[in-house]
Parts: sequence; C-alpha cells; structure tokens
Amino acid sequence: MHMTSSLLFASLLLLLLPSIDMKRSGKGRGLKGARHKLTGSRVRSNGRHSRSGAHRLLSGNCSESAESGDVFVDCQERGLTSVPNAQTWSRAPKHLLLASNRIKVLREGTFFGYERLTTLDLQQNQISSIEDGAFQGLENLKTLLLQHNRLETLNEEALIPMPNLRYLRLHHNPWNCLCSMDGLIITLQVPSNRNLGNHARCAAPVRLKDRKLKQIDPELLCKASTGFPQDDTPGPLVPVPFRSKPDITTSCHTYHFPQIRIDCSKRGLTEVPTGIAEDVVRIDLSNNLIRHLKAKDFQAARSLRFLNLSHNNIEHIDTGSLSGLLHLHELDLSHNSLHFIKYGVLEDLYFLSELKLGENPWVCDYSIHYMVYWLRLHPRVRQSGLICRSPPEHTGERVEAYVKSYYIVCPKDRQSSRADREQTDPALWPSPMEAQGELEEEELEPSHLRVPQKYTIFRLS
Repeated sequence: MHMTSSLLFASLLLLLLPSIDMKRSGKGRGLKGARHKLTGSRVRSNGRHSRSGAHRLLSGNCSESAESGDVFVDCQERGLTSVPNAQTWSRAPKHLLLASNRIKVLREGTFFGYERLTTLDLQQNQISSIEDGAFQGLENLKTLLLQHNRLETLNEEALIPMPNLRYLRLHHNPWNCLCSMDGLIITLQVPSNRNLGNHARCAAPVRLKDRKLKQIDPELLCKASTGFPQDDTPGPLVPVPFRSKPDITTSCHTYHFPQIRIDCSKRGLTEVPTGIAEDVVRIDLSNNLIRHLKAKDFQAARSLRFLNLSHNNIEHIDTGSLSGLLHLHELDLSHNSLHFIKYGVLEDLYFLSELKLGENPWVCDYSIHYMVYWLRLHPRVRQSGLICRSPPEHTGERVEAYVKSYYIVCPKDRQSSRADREQTDPALWPSPMEAQGELEEEELEPSHLRVPQKYTIFRLS
C-alpha cells in the first residue's frame, strides 16, 4: 500500500513538471514580450509624437522667465536648426530669443501658435530663405531682428502678416539688389516705416554695392535689370565717401531682451562707435584696438549700467569722455595701457559700485593722486588692480599706500609750506562748498583793495 502511494505520487510529480516549466518559460517570454511591446510602443509613440518629444528636450536647453508680466523664452546659442514648437513652453511667450543658432530656412507656418509674440530675435543664424507664410499669425509682432544672416532676397509678402511691425533689422545680409527686390524696397521706403530696414545695404550687383536699400530707386533698379544684362559690369565711378566713425548698429550685435545689451567685443574697433541709444543698459567693447576715449563718446547712453572696456590699448581718457553716465554701476578698464586718470574723468559716476583697474602700467607719481582722492570721496566703490608698475622703487606697491607714504615720510626736497601743501595734498583740498565760499569772498572785495594774486582762479561749470 505504501509502495503504491509512493509510485502514484511520483507519477503525478512527473506529470506536473512539464506544465511548471512551460509556465516558467511562458512567464519569461511574457516579460520579454512585455518589454518588447513597451519598447515598441515607446518607439511608435516617439515616431508619432517626435516633435513634442524633441521640443521637450529643447525646452530643457532653453530657459523660460517672466519680467513685468511678459514671458521670455531664451534659446540663444543652443545650436538649434529649427524653431521649437509653440506647445513646448508652459506659457505663451511674448519674447522669443533665437539668436546665434544654426537655423537656415523659415518655412510656411513656422510660427503657428506664437500669436502673442511681440519680439522675435533671429539674428546671427544662417537663414538664407524665408517663405511667404513663415510669419503667419504674428499680428502682434513689433520687433523682428534678422541681421547677420545669409538673406539675398525677401518677398515683401512675407511681411504682410505683421501689421504692427515697428522695428525690422536687415543689415549684414548679402542682399542681391535686382528687380525681385523692388517690392521689399518700396515697402521699406514708405515714410511710416522709418524704422524698418535701416542700415541694410546691397552686396550685389557691383554697380549697387554698399547702397542702402532705403536710397535705391526701385524703378531704375528694374529698368536696369531688364534693359541690360544682369552682370557685374562696373558703372560710373562714385567718389569714396568720407570716412566716419563706425556706427554701433552695424558694427555690433544688439540684444533687446531682457535688457538692451550691445556686444562690440572682438570687432577690431579703433574708437567708440556712434549711435549708442539712450536706453542701452550694457555695452561690451572689450578686446578691441581702442587707444583713446574722447569727450562725448558715451554722451547719449543715459541708462548705461555696465561698461566693459577691458583688453584694449587705452592710453588716454579725456575729461568729458564719461560725462552723463550718472547711473553707471560697473566700469571695467583692466588690461589697458593707462598710466593715470586725468582729473575730472570720474566726476559724473555718482552711482558707481565697482571699478576694475588691474593690469595697467600705473605710474606712481603725482599724476596718480587724483585716483586716490576720488576713491576716498567714494568709499562705496569697490576697486581692484590699482597697483604701481613704475618707478621701480614702487613696483608692486598699492597706489593708496604710495600716496599715503608720499605725505607722511617725505624727504627734505619734498617738504613745503602749508600753502604749498594745500595745493598738492588731496587730504587738504577744500570741499566744493568751501571753494565756492572762498571764491565768493574774493569777488566781494572792491577792485582797488584787491591784492595781486599769485594764481588766477577760473570757475568752470
């Protein structure tokens, strides 16, 4: 009986083992199949929604921010080859910054979903073609920046969807000024479009090279192109225009948002460009060949907060060169050829908080005293780099320490009377109110009682 039950149990066990193996193998195949199915579903999903998936990736590379209720999307210098889909962003942007990417073509419908845009920055891409319906839906757009691209022609119909456009930048494109451009030129020359296409110039044909689009007669353009072969046969000689200072709009890159910033670095400039707008907040003029800052160079830049003049070859700064920069917070003069700063250069910089002066060959003699005197009157200014380079006995010494030692430990040939010291020692210089009082007292004396003065005082406002 016991043997029979054992044999029966063994038989049942043998019958059950295959089914268990089948279930195990089935379970394995099921997981593998599930994984494969899930992977295939993801692949199909990515294939079906490839745009949104890619744009989520782009959204991670770009940044979204809000200022004063306006939404900014910053995709500058991201290596993009196309415009991200509008559904990428969590909120509808008003300012889309796509400068310095690798976009080559703007196709019809590119900006569907961007109806709230008021600013579109596409400068410094590789755009060579814009289809007529590319800007469809941008009825609220006011600023369009297309400078520094590869556009040779543009149909005026591309601008029709933007009735509120007020600022259009087209310069530094290789415009081929043939009859096909007449519509665009007519549009730019309408008096109400005075801020559309300024500074844009023809690159070809040779007879029209460097002519501004706003100055070309479109009728003559078309007649010339239909009546004569469209070749590069030179026309009559045109006098070479008088060389003037470079214009900041065409020489530099302007970024309008979130603050108006102008990048003039590494442009080979030998002087400060003209045309600086009043509302510019930041200007970078570093790594150029500027040797001399002249009076009124920054006169119009009333809102300037940051000015970078480092890595030039500046030797001279005229007294009035920084006049009017009442709101300047940071000034970088490092890595130049300055020996001293002339008296009065810094007088308008009431709100300056940081002054970078390093890597200049500061000469520690009497001419450097003004800097120490000015810094003493402006204790909130953080300065760096004011170190003596010469003469050899003061090399490496802080200029402030040099000036202090100049009056504390002085040899016999530097000793002077109280009257002389008042003329030379910054610590004894009168305040503006005291100087005004002394001047008024002198003016009250009758002319026949005045004692001849050794020095004549001139009052400069």
